[in-house]
Amino acid sequence: MRKVILNLAVTLDGFIEGPNGEIDWCIMDDGPDSEEGITSHFDEFLARIDTIFYGRVSYDLWGQYQPAADASWPERRLWENVHSKSKYVFSTRPTGSKDAAYITGDIADRVNEIKAHPGKDIWLYGGAKLITTFVNLGLVDNYLLAVHPVILGGGTPLFSDLKGRTNLKLKGAVTSKSGVILLDYEKA
Repeated sequence: MRKVILNLAVTLDGFIEGPNGEIDWCIMDDGPDSEEGITSHFDEFLARIDTIFYGRVSYDLWGQYQPAADASWPERRLWENVHSKSKYVFSTRPTGSKDAAYITGDIADRVNEIKAHPGKDIWLYGGAKLITTFVNLGLVDNYLLAVHPVILGGGTPLFSDLKGRTNLKLKGAVTSKSGVILLDYEKA
């Protein structure tokens, strides 16, 4: 069966964005000479998935994002790859989109139905409310977290309002020149 993988950047103090929604602290690579940087791991991750789960706010911000015309080739290629995936948006207020299917209820049933279809793994992109819902429903199979070397002191926490404990097993950890540590956990 396909797995739901929570993959996102987080600060050392556990925030996924700053107090004003900023993500300028997020390091996307280790420089032009690095083959083992965060970008190469992200490219490998994108090859493992064919579906992305978004909350409505995250989808509105990033689900159809297009890089600037003068963006680098790697950035344009990354976004082309992201946009080639099937997209599902979890929302109580669906809006029309030709690029995504909306799920408005029965989250656990719908996710398990999607997981049962043949295909690659599924990226739980977020946002924070959707992540909380998925964790509370036991729908996250893997946690792939890129811990960035910054302490924000405030913002949107990765985990909040969780209803219980989730025991995890470390599958691997990768360090990078930039100081980002990629942690790969699965449910124990």
